[in-house]
Amino acid sequence: MSENARIETGFLLRKLQEGENLSLPHSRPMPDIGNACHELRVKDENKEWRLFYFVDSDAEAIVVLGVEEKKTRTTPKRTIKTCQDRLKSYEDVKAH
Repeated sequence: MSENARIETGFLLRKLQEGENLSLPHSRPMPDIGNACHELRVKDENKEWRLFYFVDSDAEAIVVLGVEEKKTRTTPKRTIKTCQDRLKSYEDVKAH
């Protein structure tokens, strides 16, 4: 990820932390991962990145579940599974 893409990612994450609801073209819901999960899209010089996140309104937190280069129109099943596992781990830790 280039420096400009990292700066844009940080800018968008800050907006989320401040309570702003982002929509396309920057963000879209990802109900396949879980409730309150989304995909943040960041364009880079010659590629696009996906950052999967969960909005935890109880803890006032944005939890990053994964980041990958966007190579296809659909999210790979392994990526969805990895994000689901990470979300479950977060929820398990939070419950204790």
